[in-house]
Amino acid sequence: MSKISPDQTLTLRIVSVVGFNFLSYLCIGAPLGILPSYLHLQLGLSTVLAGFLVSLQYIATFASRPRAGHMSDTLGPRQTARLGMLMSAGAGALMVLAAMWHHPLWPSLVLLAASRLALGTGESLVGTGSTMWGIGRVGGEHTARVISWSGVSTYTGLAVGAPLGLIVSAHWGFGAVGAIILGLCLGSFALSSRMAGTVPLPGRRVPMGRIVLKVTPYGLALALGGTGFGVIATFITLYFARQGWPGAALSLSIYGLSFVGARLAFARTIDRFGGFRVAMVSFALETCGLLLLGLGHSHQMAHLACGLTGAGFSLVFPALGVEAANRFPESVRGSVIGIYNAFADLSLFIAGPMAGAIIHGFGYPAVFLGTAGAVLAALAGTAWLSRAAGAGWAAGGVDAEAPRLCTHSQGGSA
Repeated sequence: MSKISPDQTLTLRIVSVVGFNFLSYLCIGAPLGILPSYLHLQLGLSTVLAGFLVSLQYIATFASRPRAGHMSDTLGPRQTARLGMLMSAGAGALMVLAAMWHHPLWPSLVLLAASRLALGTGESLVGTGSTMWGIGRVGGEHTARVISWSGVSTYTGLAVGAPLGLIVSAHWGFGAVGAIILGLCLGSFALSSRMAGTVPLPGRRVPMGRIVLKVTPYGLALALGGTGFGVIATFITLYFARQGWPGAALSLSIYGLSFVGARLAFARTIDRFGGFRVAMVSFALETCGLLLLGLGHSHQMAHLACGLTGAGFSLVFPALGVEAANRFPESVRGSVIGIYNAFADLSLFIAGPMAGAIIHGFGYPAVFLGTAGAVLAALAGTAWLSRAAGAGWAAGGVDAEAPRLCTHSQGGSA
């Protein structure tokens, strides 16, 4: 039997921790496929109110990201992730109670609203905590690799969770989905108690306002790039239906497989060529995919376009995330990652309504072409950040105590 290589050992140390992120997003994906229809068709809510209850999770996630990062820096990432597991378990318990209480209706709605808020906050705590826990286990020099695996676990969890929720709900009802979430999160909490944590790193604390100011340019580029995913995830099935094309679900699968495949195959290019260069190439590829989606005239071209878009956006998050983290000392990088993550949440939250307005006024091709323009703006902003980093003054300059995470991440390096 061949021995495990050091590289494989490193990967196992990362995956053993970001696996908690997979379970967290599995629990997030499980209600997504059933909650809108449950609220609208079974409880009789309007589509507006149903949409609001669903979106409460995203609001809670966005609002709690900075706090989750600060807790990782001060309380510790393991403790932060475990608190998130308990909150997510509580969300499952609230779903079970809501499914049992229909008359009168308002207590059920209050319980569901509290469940969505708890699940969103739990997502933030587990996601940020497990990422920083993984970085603490393998060292800051492997930040890009940890973030890449964290992203793979996120999208895999969502992909598994959605059909799981549909199957469980079809056989045992809505409350059973809450019971599954409760059991998985309590199981994660018990398993995490058997794993060693990492201590918060000592060092100077940076005011939160300064972190927000310096991370914002990177976060805005991420948010603009993320609109491609938001638009495809929300409207690709309707676009295929409008065009009379088959295979809308296949396009989503192609997007997801391309995203995960590119993460696994090319994550190390960030360490080799630097985050800025990888992000710019990624934005260019994503732009090509969106342009093809807007200008294409067949479902085969749409499949190809979704694959290009998924592969293009895949490395944007870790590439720019490493560059943002490079601006700060390790003692506050949990806060940096938390704030940076919030821009991804913001992108997904606003992409749907904005795209819907464009579609209403100008049609489906216009929304894909407009999103391509947003990604081009992200590419231009990243090019500016790269030049500024080479001059040493990007977003306020590199903190004197901030060690570099990537050997070649300066804008002018080869």
